[in-house]
Amino acid sequence: MSAATLAPAPALSSDQIEHFQREGYTMLPRYLPADVLAAVQADCNREIARRDAEMEAKGIRVDGITHYKRRYFLHNSYVRNEAMRRWVFSPEMAAVARAALGDTAQLFLEQFVVKGCDTGSKFGWHQDSGYVGYPHREYLTCWIALDDVSVANGTISVLPYSRAGADPRLVKTHIHEDGTNDMIGYHGDDPGIPVVVPAGTLVMFSSRLFHRSGPNTTTALRRGWLIQYTAEPMYKPDGKLQILAEPFLQDGRIVGG
Repeated sequence: MSAATLAPAPALSSDQIEHFQREGYTMLPRYLPADVLAAVQADCNREIARRDAEMEAKGIRVDGITHYKRRYFLHNSYVRNEAMRRWVFSPEMAAVARAALGDTAQLFLEQFVVKGCDTGSKFGWHQDSGYVGYPHREYLTCWIALDDVSVANGTISVLPYSRAGADPRLVKTHIHEDGTNDMIGYHGDDPGIPVVVPAGTLVMFSSRLFHRSGPNTTTALRRGWLIQYTAEPMYKPDGKLQILAEPFLQDGRIVGG
């Protein structure tokens, strides 16, 4: 992607944008083209093998919230894989980022989220902002299904703003869960809305939307791809950059890639 490429008109419908603003999320069915989906699936498999080898060499089975053969959080694969990098900074993702954040955006985080065939691979109710730990501006999460997803294989469930109780847009207190290292921020009994969609579907949601995922009870991996963008660089209280702030959009034009 060349610098200063003009982003196209938003690919989202007015209904999709309105739903995002009102409920905190919206879905874009089969948003990844078939060739991009196939390339990213292959990259994901290579990254899983790479992490397995690293953990085996260290003799560990848990690394933060990654659990060997059970669930994986694989960061910054786009640095090594060209097809991923092209998509992260593509006009299609520019359309999504502009709809949520406006004409300025930076890449904040990119990672694969993979569930192995294990009933212990659930992930508790949380807001992505609940993992930050200090006040910050709302940012955008894009969760892309790399496989057909269902309740059986541990898809995500979302809790719309209209069902999340008082002040649903505020960042709630999150409590560390022993054993999983998850941070839990919702303790109600609403099961949320399961995202049952085909591979290639993109779910965009606010960093303040509560979501979770169930265990993978099937015999195949459930692969997802997470890309997050911020409207401005995010700094820790000590002045250090939180994660990434790689330029993407400036004055509505693509400047990254």
